[in-house]
Amino acid sequence: MKGLPLFVCSQLLFIFLTCAALDTITRDKPIRDGDTIVSAGGVYELGFFSPGNSKNRYVGIWYKKISPRTVVWVANRNIPLNDTSGVLTLRPNGILVLINSSNASIWSSNSSRSLKHPKARLLDSGNLVVSDGNDRDPEINIVWQSFDYPGNTLLPGMKLGRNLVTGMNWYRSSWKSADDPAPGEYVDFLDSHGYPQLFVLKNSSIVYSIGPWNGVAFSGSPNSKPNMYYTFKFVINQQEIYYKYEIKNASLPTRVVIDADGVIEHLTWIERSQSWFLYLTAQFGNCDRFALCGPYASCNINNSPPCDCLRGFEPRYPNQWDAADWSSGCVRRTSLACGQDDFLKLTGIKMPDSRHSWYNQRMNLEECKKMCLADCNCTAYSNLDVRNGGSGCLLWFGELIDIRELSHNEQDLFVRVAASELDSDRKRRRKRSTLIAVISAVLATSLLSVLGWFSFQRRKRKTGSEVSNEDMELPLFDLVAVTSATKNFSSANVIGEGGFGPVYKGILPNGQEIAVKRLSKYSGQGIQELKNEIVLISKLQHRNLVKLLGCCLEGEERMLIYEFMPNASLDYFIFDASRKASLPWKNRFEIAMGISRGLLYLHQDSRLRIIHRDLKISNILLDSGMNAKISDFGLAKILGGDQVEGKTKRVIGTYGYMSPEYAVDGKYSVKSDVFSMGVIILEIVSGRRNRRFRHLEHHHNLLGHAWLLWTEGKALELMDECLEESFSESQVFRCIQVGLLCVQKLPEDRPTMGSVVFWLGNEDMVLPQPKQPGFFVERNSLESTESADEGCLSNTVSLTVLEPR
Repeated sequence: MKGLPLFVCSQLLFIFLTCAALDTITRDKPIRDGDTIVSAGGVYELGFFSPGNSKNRYVGIWYKKISPRTVVWVANRNIPLNDTSGVLTLRPNGILVLINSSNASIWSSNSSRSLKHPKARLLDSGNLVVSDGNDRDPEINIVWQSFDYPGNTLLPGMKLGRNLVTGMNWYRSSWKSADDPAPGEYVDFLDSHGYPQLFVLKNSSIVYSIGPWNGVAFSGSPNSKPNMYYTFKFVINQQEIYYKYEIKNASLPTRVVIDADGVIEHLTWIERSQSWFLYLTAQFGNCDRFALCGPYASCNINNSPPCDCLRGFEPRYPNQWDAADWSSGCVRRTSLACGQDDFLKLTGIKMPDSRHSWYNQRMNLEECKKMCLADCNCTAYSNLDVRNGGSGCLLWFGELIDIRELSHNEQDLFVRVAASELDSDRKRRRKRSTLIAVISAVLATSLLSVLGWFSFQRRKRKTGSEVSNEDMELPLFDLVAVTSATKNFSSANVIGEGGFGPVYKGILPNGQEIAVKRLSKYSGQGIQELKNEIVLISKLQHRNLVKLLGCCLEGEERMLIYEFMPNASLDYFIFDASRKASLPWKNRFEIAMGISRGLLYLHQDSRLRIIHRDLKISNILLDSGMNAKISDFGLAKILGGDQVEGKTKRVIGTYGYMSPEYAVDGKYSVKSDVFSMGVIILEIVSGRRNRRFRHLEHHHNLLGHAWLLWTEGKALELMDECLEESFSESQVFRCIQVGLLCVQKLPEDRPTMGSVVFWLGNEDMVLPQPKQPGFFVERNSLESTESADEGCLSNTVSLTVLEPR
């Protein structure tokens, strides 16, 4: 009798531990075909299954209490098992592995961080997470989760979007069929060009857009009103851009699926009828076909034909329009007169495609209008957020496409049109005095247009064909205005001296600070480079690229007007003994991340594939928040189509940052920029210039010194001494390793910028070992003392010829 309580306690403890393990996979408890684990609340189940009529076996997650089985996630989508011998096991390092009958791994979770007590647990949210078994809450220290790899289903709490730090991209892809969960033709993802919006692609072509977010919902959503079932969230910040939804009643099963035909369906389980109810479908008519009506046209499913030009526009090709081919869209009836235009207000519509847009969350609508009116390339504007009377600013540039009528959408769009195209009824309602003023303004505009035409022809004769207006997508600044802003180009306003001339600080009448890059009148260089910079950077928009506001081309003056960077260039801090301490490790690491993301945008995410060719510390500018912005695109090159590299006989750039293949053979590619990025990372870590580096024991440059330390296991000795109080050892070590990987001698050995961004942001990732860097050749003592100062905003250009030793 005395032993009974102990026996009972032991049995209760056994039952408790057994129950607690029902939702968990451990090293000692794998899942075999026929076994399952169930989330703690009995909501979801994980195990092996065969979809539809298929005999293939997959590991998946489905609703435990819903029949027929509804699968919401599949692990081995691309590689099915052909028998029931599969085993899902958790390795000692915390990696989930699916093994077939040959004991070969056909799928793994690819977690890079080793855990002491790993466990994989299925949560009641439907998320399978791998974490350390010592943590009571598995979501505290997650190293891998199934929510990061959606299939065709979005569950409450799942994200669609991108982690800007790690490079993680959350997107959905359809199943091939009900019998085959392999990725099908359709992908649903959040596009981050301009202001983010959700797209559905079919084999890489856009077939549907739900429009940009308006603070409540996506503007093309069939139901943008708040409801009692769901809450929607859209997040955009420096770390993440994503959309997700949550359910208010957790007991109501719900899922959003992209089916095999690319249709997005919001489904809710109805217990009474034991069936899935189609609560909402995103696509519900012909007007949902992306850009069906072409530019400057709207679509209305209640009309026949459904496409109609916006007011002030007419069909580009009337014959095609009459033949029901609307793809060419519409053109303006009346040409714009920049600065004298007005805006047509459109209500109850889906906002246009926002890939070529700009946004500001703090501006009001009136400020937004002024900014659009001042930029001749701005075609429309709107509030960014419709809540509480509206806030923020969203500007569109270029043609407006994919507009449709949606009466329930409360976001207004203001489209730039010639003043004469505005509604005549509104004009007649104006007071007599206003009408007289308008007529006077029109006459004045006509006179100014004539004078402006003559002035332009005079400037055109002076400037010749060096820079064509057709190439530019920028506003022209008046020479008088720029002269006034810089106090007649006062020497006191000089903030830098580039290879093509000085850079001045200026203040416009509205108080905006600008930086004016002025091409020297006495320089025989730079005309083509300046034109190149105008054409290139005017097409680019990224928070880690310096913003070009406009240009001034009058007489012999050639100037670029940039946003002003109050903290100058990175070399102003990094290479100055008295200032480098004011840039602690946290700032340096964020700057390295910012440069990497900006370069990734140039190489991969922009509408052009651009190679910078002169990436260096002095071309990295810092804004008021010490955020990095890449500048100076005078030497940049565009790669077209499938082109991956180019070659030139005119090798120009900056010694110390040029890759070996470019400096010696004139070959450039994205890997040339990667080499420069590696040099910059090592300079950021060490606070030393690559070219001017000197050491008592050898005559290597900074790259060679870093390589020697790496091979000796002393990599951390490369770190700038002033960082000793602020550095993160793991981050510094990772930066050195990534930097050395970037400067490897052979281009094919160097990583892409996508890998660089991911590696820098993921401390648990196991990186490859670097090989010997390029230019790992000792200089003679005379060479090692050579220096070439690079000032703020410098553009040191040199023709480098390397001779064999």
